[in-house]
Amino acid sequence: MPSWNELLTQQAAPLTTTQLAVGFVAPITDLGLIALDGEDSANFLHTQLTNDVEHLGQGEARLAGYCSPKGRLLASFLMWRNESTIFLQLARDIQPAIQKRLSMFVLRAKTKLSDASELPANHVVLGLGGGLAETTLQTWFDTLPAKPFAKLDHPLGTLIRVADVFGAPRYQWLMSAETAATVVPELADKLSVGSNDAWHLSEIHAGVAHISKATQEQFVPQMINYELLGGVNFKKGCYPGQEIVARSQYLGKLKRRTTLVSIPDATAAAGMEVFATADPEQPCGMIVNAAPNGEGGVDALVEMKLAAIEAASVRLGSAQGTALSFLAMPYVLEPLDL
Repeated sequence: MPSWNELLTQQAAPLTTTQLAVGFVAPITDLGLIALDGEDSANFLHTQLTNDVEHLGQGEARLAGYCSPKGRLLASFLMWRNESTIFLQLARDIQPAIQKRLSMFVLRAKTKLSDASELPANHVVLGLGGGLAETTLQTWFDTLPAKPFAKLDHPLGTLIRVADVFGAPRYQWLMSAETAATVVPELADKLSVGSNDAWHLSEIHAGVAHISKATQEQFVPQMINYELLGGVNFKKGCYPGQEIVARSQYLGKLKRRTTLVSIPDATAAAGMEVFATADPEQPCGMIVNAAPNGEGGVDALVEMKLAAIEAASVRLGSAQGTALSFLAMPYVLEPLDL
């Protein structure tokens, strides 16, 4: 009988959005986890991140950004806590540098940062979604998180409901390898099995952008729609870049957003520039995240000028490159051109 990790790696073909909508399970393998322990952890993070950490409850998760003094995102997080620890989930390729940078500012605060990615309780991270995921999870959970960004701690691990997509809930389930060995065979029997790319495709269609090494210091939070997703609290105190983020919000100087597209080019990737045909001499935006769509190309979240989104004539790499097909976003893009 195949082991749990063999079951989750045996399917090489990318899943389509149709398969995701029906029901899927996928290992999440490229995200790291920073843990903060100590009585000053919440207060320390509250002075560093774009969102409220001091009032983060044990039954919820929140998005948050970490900015440079110029207001540009160095990292994006999904954060949650238990009784003693606050966790920051982020792209694994930037985790060591971000963890080191945050540690530099701890000073006398009573908190300690550590890599929690390989702790037994977090050893396996599965992403689940689509119409069949909820019923499948009820095999092990009597109750499920009732709304997006709600969290449940359970003997079988931590279950976090993230942004919905395709009209159905999505979840991250953090668990031990022993739990995975028990639950994965049944999950693989009832749901389409995808790769790490399948999870990112679902994130892209949920409109949730993530900062990786390829896109660090490229965007203020509103450029990737973070305040629309609850990732920015404009009532909290200061944090690095706060003045610029607030000015972008209230003075209406930001005229860029992130939108959903499909690109019939499998090489399209985060950090690549896009060009509007109406203004071919300079890029109008940049790919934030991209994932194979099961149809030979990628679906992507692309940050670009609002004028380019409205005109919807944008190409990859140059004004003569592959055309982007614009797809409907799962939420309304509120322009900041007040």
